[in-house]
Amino acid sequence: MQLFNTKWHYGAVAVVLHWLIAVLILGLVGLGIYMVRLPDAGFDEIKIALILAHKQIGILVLMLALIRLLWRQLNPLPELAQTVPEWQQIAAVLMQLCLLGLMILQPVLGWLMSSAAGISVSFFGLFTLPDFLPHNEDQFARLRAIHDWLGLAMAGMIALHAAAALRHHYVLHDDTLQKMLGLRKRDA
Repeated sequence: MQLFNTKWHYGAVAVVLHWLIAVLILGLVGLGIYMVRLPDAGFDEIKIALILAHKQIGILVLMLALIRLLWRQLNPLPELAQTVPEWQQIAAVLMQLCLLGLMILQPVLGWLMSSAAGISVSFFGLFTLPDFLPHNEDQFARLRAIHDWLGLAMAGMIALHAAAALRHHYVLHDDTLQKMLGLRKRDA
């Protein structure tokens, strides 16, 4: 597999970033759903540890998403399958941009949420992110609600994105999914 994207397939960097971010986000969604359902009483240490892990992994996703955005700007995307109608091409680009936007927005919202809660975000003990907002419980509650709703929207978009990839592979029998799996039918 080549490092860079070609006309027919994604390169190794794009493939690794895609799947690494996908696994991290799926883990964050699952962790987020689990940790908010834990009662505060009796689970304090466990819940705090899960929240801290959620924050740190979220910041990792933010960093990887910014790298992915830069990589996407420097490398042309492979062409879509010839059989894809124009409206689906537009929908695919919009979906990719929405997901990439949420990969950046969600961690930033979480970071702001932590600032409003008066709790700094550490990145795996290597450094602490600056707090951009003063401690404000009302602002924390608003940011949390937005973060929660966008998390659910992102989970739905991911499901739709995966369903579309599977449709391309199993129903349309084109190479859309193979491009992101690092497989290709043609050389560049």
